[in-house]
This record gives sequence, structure tokens and C-alpha cells, in this order.
Amino acid sequence: MRLASHQAPRPAEVCRLEPPTVAARAPALTRSAQRRWALGTGALIGLLGGLLGLGGAEFRLPVLVGLLGYPLRQAIPLNLAVSLVTLGAALPVRWPTLAPGPGPQAVLLLGPFIAGALGGAWLGPALVHRLTGRTLTRVVRVGLLGLGTLLTAEGLAPPRSLGLLPPVPALQIPAALLSGPGIGLVSSLLGVAGGELLIPTLLFLFGLEIRAAGTASLIIALPTVGLGLVRYAHQGAFADRRPLTATVLPMSLGSVAGAATGGLLAGLAPAAALKIALGLILLLSAWRLGHHSRSGGVR
Repeated sequence: MRLASHQAPRPAEVCRLEPPTVAARAPALTRSAQRRWALGTGALIGLLGGLLGLGGAEFRLPVLVGLLGYPLRQAIPLNLAVSLVTLGAALPVRWPTLAPGPGPQAVLLLGPFIAGALGGAWLGPALVHRLTGRTLTRVVRVGLLGLGTLLTAEGLAPPRSLGLLPPVPALQIPAALLSGPGIGLVSSLLGVAGGELLIPTLLFLFGLEIRAAGTASLIIALPTVGLGLVRYAHQGAFADRRPLTATVLPMSLGSVAGAATGGLLAGLAPAAALKIALGLILLLSAWRLGHHSRSGGVR
């Protein structure tokens, strides 16, 4: 009698580790309730962002995770998609209030800044794809804590054009090239446009005037967000199209409408007090994200 022989598994098959995928998970809310909440929260965040000249993406991410129930790994590209829509819609609205052009100094910085930011935007989705859920949550928490601290500090001491670097191209061009990757990385890791980091960097480090910094920020953010979105799409983040119609579309519409309304009311709002309040809310949201992770709600 012949004994059945078993073929030994090949070494590559014994312990093959697959990188974590951006798997879709149906949120606890019904589809109609999800649309309503996405529209309402998008409008509220857009309104507050419009009052302060912010995109509001840093506030959308905790909503996508904590309220709408998306896993963090899925919420980041969804947030980035909303950021691209609102950024594109805000550009023609905000352009008349910005500088007529970025200015000769900013033009000199745009190329290296965009090149560096694109490098960071390329790397970010790969990190999101490979990091464990707990590590990703820690990284996002640090990012949100940093943005909340920065927003609170801006409310207490509004940023001014300082120009820590001398206006020498040999110094400023390498500095822009080195500053860009960090901003692009934050953009693709949190799903934000990065203006909250871009504008202070352009003011403090390079000495741009506030309106020129705003113009340059928009120009840098568009390709940065676009590349991050392409990278996430290539990884299959949008293979399930239902979140695009159930969340991204209504949240984008609400964000655009809210931002337009906030822009019209911007002169009536106490900007400094709002920045402090929203900064504290963002710090609380970062803490809650960590608590949500420990309870098993973030993957």
C-alpha cells in the first residue's frame, strides 16, 4: 500500500505577509442617513473654514471616522477626494481676494516646493497602505495634534511675514525643496490640502506677503492633492464606488456651499477666537481618535 505523499510547501508560501489593503466597510448608518450627515457636517465645516480661510479637511477626517464609521485607512483617501473637490471649487471664488499673482519671489519657490511636495504625496499613500492600524492611528493623531496646536497658536498670535531666511535664491530654493516633502506627506497621510502648513511656512521662513502666500499655497496644493488621490486610486482605494456617492459627493457639495457662505461672512466673524476654539476642538478630536482606536473602532 502506497502512502499518500504530501508535497512540501515552498518557502515563499509558508509565511507570506500581504500588506494591509484599503478594505471598504459599510458604516453603521443607513445610506440615506449617511448622505444627510455627510451633507450637514460638510456644510458646517465648510462654513467654519470659509470664515477663517481654511479648507477644513483636518476636521472632516474625525467626522469620517467617528461619526460616519469609516475605517481610518479608508477615510483618508475619501477625505483627500473631498479636499480636491473643495479646493478646485474654492479657487475661482477665492482668487479675487488673493494676490493678482504669486509675485517674483513666490514664482521662484513654486517649482522646488511643488517638486518636494509631490515627492511627499507619492510616499504618503504607500505608508498608509503598509502601516499597521495602530501605527497609522498614532501617525494621524500626531498630525492632528500638530495642526490643532498650530491653529490655536495662530489664534493667539496671528502669523506675520518674518522671512527667517535671507532673500537669496541659493538658500531659499534648497529650503523650499526640503520643506515640500513634509507638507506633501502630511497632505496624503491626513487627506488635507496642507494650507495650514504651507501658508505659515511661506510667511515665517520665506517672508512672503500674506496674500501672495495664499495664492502660492493654492497653486502648490492642487497638484499635491491630485497626485495623492491618483496614488490612492491606483492602490484600489476607490474600487467600491458607493462611498463616493454616499459620502464624498454630499460632503463635497456641503463643503463648497458652506465655504462660499463663510467667505461672504468672513469679515463679521472673530477670526482669532474661532481659530482658538477650532484648534481646541481639533486637539479633542485627535484624543478621541486614539480612544476610538483603543476600543477597536479604527483599522
